[in-house]
Amino acid sequence: MLIKKALYFLRRDFLEALSYRFAFFLQLGGVFFSILTFFFLSQLFGKNIPLLKPYGGNYFSFALIGIAFSTYLGVSLGSFSSSIRKEQIMGTIESILVTQTPIPILILFSSLYNFLFSSLHVILYILIGVFFFGVNLEVNFSAAFIFLFLAVTSFASVGIISASFIMVFKKGDPFTWVFSTLNGLLGGVVYPVKVLPQSLQKIAYFLPTTHVLEGMRMAVLKGYSLKMLVPEWGFLVVFSLVMLPLSIYLFGKAVRKAKKDGTLIQY
Repeated sequence: MLIKKALYFLRRDFLEALSYRFAFFLQLGGVFFSILTFFFLSQLFGKNIPLLKPYGGNYFSFALIGIAFSTYLGVSLGSFSSSIRKEQIMGTIESILVTQTPIPILILFSSLYNFLFSSLHVILYILIGVFFFGVNLEVNFSAAFIFLFLAVTSFASVGIISASFIMVFKKGDPFTWVFSTLNGLLGGVVYPVKVLPQSLQKIAYFLPTTHVLEGMRMAVLKGYSLKMLVPEWGFLVVFSLVMLPLSIYLFGKAVRKAKKDGTLIQY
């Protein structure tokens, strides 16, 4: 039954995205131009940058992993709240929430397509980087998969909190802006965290993006095993265990408040 529901959500969102064919393929084409931008930028730095020595010394491969896997951050932060907003505008949110499907499952299914489409983006980033720009990978697939899973669970918790805010207040979500700004500035997406002042490095340590990208870079570029990356995945496990249940609880509370106030279908 759950598989059928998941496939329904996937089919619905895929057909909706495909109905805007130009935008659909434009997003995929944008991956190449994004990579090209950072490739040209990397020509300014050479191939043996001291701060990037742990990652192989090459800026392009460092940035490629950063922009590829930070895709999940954007999706996690935006997809849950945008799905809620879309259902409110279409007037279908009430009929969805009165079903017997548990709220956590509904949250997951409503964003399943976005995560799968983002995975396609990540694969394209990696393939283009390898076959067109000569990026050398030493992938530890088990470690990379675990970090991918932890990236989704960590980022999703903040995205669900954002969706909770949208459920109650409809507009003006502050969580996405604050979290995305901090992660873009301090998370080590396009430059290593070590270039930051010590005070900002301490803040960066508490951001999941910092640990996701550090673990993913070492697993994909240097072939590190999970045993060698305990601090990174350990932080993400704790973050997910605390924040994911909390976010689901807050979303459930937001739904109950919207029902009580009679604002569930308002937008």
